[in-house]
Amino acid sequence: MIGGGQLARMTHQAAIALGQCLRVLAASPGDPAAVVSADVVIGSHENIDDLRRAAQGATALTFDHEGVPLEHLRTLEAEGVQVRPPSKALHFAQDKLAMRVRLAELGLPVPDFADLGGSDREAARTRLTEFGDTHDWSVVLKAVRGGYDGRGVWLTDTRDEALAVFDENFGKGAELIVEQKVPMRRELSALVARSPFGQGAAWPVVETVQRKGQCAVVLAPAPDLDEAVAEEAQQLSLRLAAELGVVGVMAMELFETVGEDGGPGRLVVNELAMRPHNSGHWTMDGAVTSQFEQHVRAVLDYPLGDTSPRAPVTVMANILGAEQAPSMSMDERLHHLFARMPEAKVHLYGKGERPDRKIGHVNIVGAADDGVEDVRERAERAAHWMSRAEWTDGWDPHS
Repeated sequence: MIGGGQLARMTHQAAIALGQCLRVLAASPGDPAAVVSADVVIGSHENIDDLRRAAQGATALTFDHEGVPLEHLRTLEAEGVQVRPPSKALHFAQDKLAMRVRLAELGLPVPDFADLGGSDREAARTRLTEFGDTHDWSVVLKAVRGGYDGRGVWLTDTRDEALAVFDENFGKGAELIVEQKVPMRRELSALVARSPFGQGAAWPVVETVQRKGQCAVVLAPAPDLDEAVAEEAQQLSLRLAAELGVVGVMAMELFETVGEDGGPGRLVVNELAMRPHNSGHWTMDGAVTSQFEQHVRAVLDYPLGDTSPRAPVTVMANILGAEQAPSMSMDERLHHLFARMPEAKVHLYGKGERPDRKIGHVNIVGAADDGVEDVRERAERAAHWMSRAEWTDGWDPHS
């Protein structure tokens, strides 16, 4: 697996259960996956020789991020390496413009968009102005490549804001696209997996709650989502995975728009990720087959596992680094959490604490009679405690 982050770490855990050894290409011996894997290659995902060392003798090559240069992947494929997902699919996760164009060609619901690329600054600025005038300057500018957790995305409401973002980033050589801002009711994620054989499997559609541009909470399944809409989202994601030739797990991030009556509207595709995804962490405890086990199954072309939920509701809450790391150790925080909330399932990533950094997550699997808001409150309370060593309800662990 290329990348030594928390996704590789959790994939490694799933691989062990299947009797597999997951070799990891990590940038540093201290990376989350490198400290737990028995087979680690230290190197760069941008160096073809390091990629060759990681792939040597392996059954397949996969990823915990989409940042590997496509030309390197094509070289490895030409040398006989089984790259999964293949470069022809990963291209659409790396390039937002290519993704938008392809989705539009396939007739999938996407926001109106325009390409602001090219070397002619004035021509690109003119295209932005024309697009902004058409959409009353309620627009989103995005970097075509790179960016995650809100980085590389700029929400603007006025001409001056949009042009300022354009001027600042075009001057840095960034290729940009502009999209119409969607009247969003909430964000959803349709997580699927696909094998080289062509088998597909979909988990229940979930609702994701974003804060500061990154996922904070996942509600599984998405509350009050019409069954027909959920089925539509699953089928869109499965169809897209097949059309693009995806192998492994793919997350399709969606907007549920606001309808004319103020209620639910239509679905619009936002982003794609071709790897295990934050919106799927709930599956580790809340589904029969986790996204990490499923990714290993798919990459190795095993029959895919059951994606059924284990409970009526599961809530995942990310543990994010606090502005000031608590003096209480992580081990002591775990002790107090388990004493108060023995049902909490905690997954820590072995990362140092810094503000807003994802250092772990908590899953709470609800009982048959638990409401989603109750389960969500417990998950967020547990995650907040692990982040800050403070109980949101004021409970004193020493009283």
